[in-house]
Amino acid sequence: MTRVLSGIQPTGEIHLGNYLGAIRHWADEQHEYDSFIFIADLHALTVDIEPTVLRAKTLEVASLLLAAGLDPEVCTLFVQSQVPQHPQLSWLLECVAAFGELRRMTQFKEKTAQGGEGAARVGLFTYPVLQAADILLYATDRVPVGSDQRQHLELCRDVAHRFNTRYGHTFVVPDASIPKVGAKVMDLQEPTSKMSKSRSSPQGKVLLLDLPEVTAKKIKRAVTDAETEVRYDVGEKPGVSNLLELLAVSTGRPPDELADEYTQYGPLKADAAAAVVELLRPVQERFRELQADQGYVADVLAKGADKAAAVAQETLERAKNAMGLLPRRL
Repeated sequence: MTRVLSGIQPTGEIHLGNYLGAIRHWADEQHEYDSFIFIADLHALTVDIEPTVLRAKTLEVASLLLAAGLDPEVCTLFVQSQVPQHPQLSWLLECVAAFGELRRMTQFKEKTAQGGEGAARVGLFTYPVLQAADILLYATDRVPVGSDQRQHLELCRDVAHRFNTRYGHTFVVPDASIPKVGAKVMDLQEPTSKMSKSRSSPQGKVLLLDLPEVTAKKIKRAVTDAETEVRYDVGEKPGVSNLLELLAVSTGRPPDELADEYTQYGPLKADAAAAVVELLRPVQERFRELQADQGYVADVLAKGADKAAAVAQETLERAKNAMGLLPRRL
């Protein structure tokens, strides 16, 4: 069975774009693929975050993933730091990756543009290698990624190829997979920009845990344009097209077909708001149930970590042996 791996950081607030662009696809695909889903708490350490906040957010994200439909009896759900093979393999790969490759990573340049490279954490520079370790540990065949992560996946592929050439075939070289529908939910106030945890304004993003009335208000106040025609045209009418996309992914109908049913923006906004509220309602209800039983969530994560570690250890041992590291027992 094809193995798929995805991860999400426990930083910021999980929003509608995360859900429609990634999490909902993970829930669907777990029945089709051997899915490994992890909460990337080690990656979260590249920015300032209070320890108590990190622990609480890790449990919150795990609860949201379960509420969104991830089934621990079907997929492997775990926390990255609870599987020590991740940083162990990362060091081995750092000894294969090149400094120049990491210097070319666009996200590092963007995140250090204001403060400068000199003040940046080393982890911010090297985290694409840890990301490669995340992927390669599980003999991953496919990695669902957005356009902003394609460069990191290419680095992973390059490092895997180089390792296999230098030390013998050890790693499966993964392919990228990009969801087609709802892969990019746009900011409600700046519809030419993707809805973002860090860059979107509070009114520009719908949070998964927003109250229904808050969600509806945000969508009804979404930016459109000075015209009145409802038309699905991402280039010329990004705000209207974003509303049609939200309605489309909530109802399962094509956005261009939905556009034919509206002559005004008001009814479109109202219907999109109602559809999104209903889409999120069962997720929020299940989340509240899980919040009342955090012991269950912690148990799910512990079992997932045990399962993940068993797979990861086999890969790590192959890599160590290939590089000539001495085993504990001859």
